[in-house]
Amino acid sequence: MKILALTRYSSLGASSRVRSYQFFEYFQEHGVDVRCCPFFDAAYLANLYGAGRRDWGNLWRAYSRRIGASWGQRRKEIDLLWIEKEVLPWLPAPVERFLWLSRFPYVVDYDDAVFHNYDLHPSGFVRRLLGRKIDSIMAGAELVTAGNAYLGERARRAGAKRVEIVPSVVDTEKFRPKFVPGGEVFTIGWIGTPFTARYLDLVAGSLAEVCKGRGRVVLVGAGAVSLPGVPVEVRPWSEDTEVAEIQSFDVGIMPLPDGPWERGKCGYKLIQYMACGKPVVASPVGANREIVRDGETGFLADGRDGWISALQALMNDPGKRIRMGRSARERVVAHYSRHVVAPRLLQLLEQAAGAAVG
Repeated sequence: MKILALTRYSSLGASSRVRSYQFFEYFQEHGVDVRCCPFFDAAYLANLYGAGRRDWGNLWRAYSRRIGASWGQRRKEIDLLWIEKEVLPWLPAPVERFLWLSRFPYVVDYDDAVFHNYDLHPSGFVRRLLGRKIDSIMAGAELVTAGNAYLGERARRAGAKRVEIVPSVVDTEKFRPKFVPGGEVFTIGWIGTPFTARYLDLVAGSLAEVCKGRGRVVLVGAGAVSLPGVPVEVRPWSEDTEVAEIQSFDVGIMPLPDGPWERGKCGYKLIQYMACGKPVVASPVGANREIVRDGETGFLADGRDGWISALQALMNDPGKRIRMGRSARERVVAHYSRHVVAPRLLQLLEQAAGAAVG
């Protein structure tokens, strides 16, 4: 089988790395020819995360590259397009169909509620032009893979032929527990990007209260963050060091507001924490409800007092942290590991390619 993966980002982008790139080696080992054509290159993301602004020249090149690539593809060279989210962001679905989607069978994958970029846009013009774009793409796919139930339900309402829930996963041989001697300071950890760091404001007051005792907060990849009253250490993110950073946490957190966009998030940072044997505290939103076994692998916490109670329960009971961390690891190995999901994903793609031929 020959697959052309139209990813959103290079491997520097977390969503593309998690939803696509980490499976390439497994697919190739099983006889699949995978080629990858990212929309944004590594330079675009490096500038976005580093300088905090878009490189408009690079953005123009991204559209030119993706549009130009369509003319060089022949049907006999591609059994299946594997698309991350959409082919050409902010362009109407008919443009995508003309260039790509009407020429090749495709599978489309979602780990974010990108349809809300359009259907909830403040501009009425954007809502009219693009509000149903993602639904149209979903409806034309041989298969839609969705990272959680919220995204899957949207695909079903759009009329997709087949919808499968495929969670975001980790390599549990890489993300694994490591004994780190406990110190006097209780470390509350978070990993993410400068764009998701805004969610930390939701729990700033709770963190300040908990850290009055012997706590601190370590933020990996957050960029410049200010949390008044909270002892914060900000560290740069690196693929080479992210596992060691998580292993140094006592607990991992994932605060979220209960909004339409956030309901589409797939809880990847929770899976990273849990794979490393760390208990978690998370807002009861979207996939967080599916991933966390409340009271067993961590806590689902709501409101200022709920977050304080959950974090203090873990801070004051090292034995509870160990028990919950062990259960968290077991849950990830069973349900959110690459070695479990990769064979199923390959089978789904093969079935989609076969259905297109049939």
